[in-house]
Amino acid sequence: MKTSTDNEAQIRQLVENWAKAVRNKNIDAILAHHSNDFVMFDVPPPFQSVGLEEYRKTWDTFYKYTELGVFDILDLKITAGEDVAFCIATMKCSDKSDSEDFVSLKFRLTVGLKKINGEWTITHEHHSLPSDKQTTTDN
Repeated sequence: MKTSTDNEAQIRQLVENWAKAVRNKNIDAILAHHSNDFVMFDVPPPFQSVGLEEYRKTWDTFYKYTELGVFDILDLKITAGEDVAFCIATMKCSDKSDSEDFVSLKFRLTVGLKKINGEWTITHEHHSLPSDKQTTTDN
């Protein structure tokens, strides 16, 4: 029987591997542990993406405005039961959607997971910025 600590370790590894896949622009690895009925709420349009194909398309927008290699987990907290879990994180990427130069941008991440066929699977992601974008940049 898996303990809560085992579940948390598995989820931490899954999220760290996802962030690494984003840094490496490896779309297949980004999608690898997401459910087919996955739902995401994001900062840039579209506001909501449902399903893996819509989620895949959001990465084109992300990579258009983000410097590759910068997609870091600053803090990750995991709450895991036996078959459902969620985690919250503060993250950092590099953004140039509002300027010609890349600017460090901190954002929030919430991930919902469900154990499907014995494997942790991401069913929900929510990316957000504080309403005052200035508080998310490093000076």
